[in-house]
Amino acid sequence: MSASAIFVLDLKGKVLICRNYKGDVDMAEIDHFMPLLMQHEEDGLLSPVMSHGNVHFMWIKHSNLYLVATTNKNSNASLVYSFLYKIVEVFTEYFKELEEESIQDNFVVVYELLDELMDFGFPQTTESKILQEYITQEGAKLEVTKTKVPTTVTNAVSWRSEGIKYKKNEVFIDVIESINVLVNANGSVMSSDIVGSIKLKTMLSGMPELRLGLNDRVLFALTGRDKGKTVVMEDVKFHQCVRLSRFESDRTISFIPPDGESELMSYRINTHVKPLIWIESVIEKFSHSRVEIMVKAKGQFKKQSVANNVEVRVPVPSDADSPKFKTSTGSAKYVPEKNLVVWTIKSFPGGKEFLMRAHFGLPSVENDEAEGKPPITVKFEIPYFTVSGIQVRYMKIIEKSGYQALPWVRYITQSGDYQLRTNV
Repeated sequence: MSASAIFVLDLKGKVLICRNYKGDVDMAEIDHFMPLLMQHEEDGLLSPVMSHGNVHFMWIKHSNLYLVATTNKNSNASLVYSFLYKIVEVFTEYFKELEEESIQDNFVVVYELLDELMDFGFPQTTESKILQEYITQEGAKLEVTKTKVPTTVTNAVSWRSEGIKYKKNEVFIDVIESINVLVNANGSVMSSDIVGSIKLKTMLSGMPELRLGLNDRVLFALTGRDKGKTVVMEDVKFHQCVRLSRFESDRTISFIPPDGESELMSYRINTHVKPLIWIESVIEKFSHSRVEIMVKAKGQFKKQSVANNVEVRVPVPSDADSPKFKTSTGSAKYVPEKNLVVWTIKSFPGGKEFLMRAHFGLPSVENDEAEGKPPITVKFEIPYFTVSGIQVRYMKIIEKSGYQALPWVRYITQSGDYQLRTNV
């Protein structure tokens, strides 16, 4: 079972807009949501699902809004949460920013969207590009001939319209991997994994069938070609356009793509990752006088690769003042509102080492409050490179008119949750 009703509330708990889909839950039940939320917050027991009697509230917060689904059945919670996040995605596509003001300014469109997104508590048409064909923000200007619902909504392929035409047929494939690393103060990697996604930008005419081939270890084992580097992908999640039965039977990723930009799939690779940018830090605290920080950053990736827009964020005591910096490259600045030194390096070649020294004054009166030891965090992006070694081996584009299309592939590795703990 799914949701009974959907509510959009402001930060005070006032209902801005709501839609009752099944009529089996009293709409006044939403009045209990905010008191429950505040009570759970006070008790430190905040949870994504809260109950009042036999009514359950499943909620998310976005900007200055709460999106709440109510149900009195044992609903599929993951389906409801996927739907709530999909609402945010669709509304953001329509209104650019989803906040209280955009809901108030677009009541009619929001009502129409809530009508189309869900029917009797079950998600229906959730592809924003298709919705935009018949729910427009110029409602008053609609011509009578255009008010009929596009056939796409009832087609087997509900994410792509027919009759799309491009002068030049191209597909852009982005393979983006984020590295999550936690290193303890002794320099040992405590946890690491890679979270990847394959994003498409399709500019193809007609109804093309695409087949994507990766260096997937399971596929290579199935076909007996266990040569070269392969990867084992876990937690693979696909866009609805992918034929799951084909993937399960022979690991072929076969699909009719949505027009424009979309995320084709996401995956996780649970492997030991060597930190690509290694940080060594010495933080010396001289009580009542000063703090001296020395940070050394080393690129532990191939020499021919370059990390762009590197940011090393070093925590400093909250009562530090009069900063002085010296860097071998890049620039450092003090961000007092976040108690951080941010060292920025525009271009960081592999195999290179850089140094940053910082000096801060400390007040003569000791701060009584015990401060935590936040870790050093690093942000970066390395183009033309993937840590896992995942590769797009081929992209076949088949369309009945037989046109030639160009696939373009780009690889990017970036930092995810990248933390290095310090001794001080």
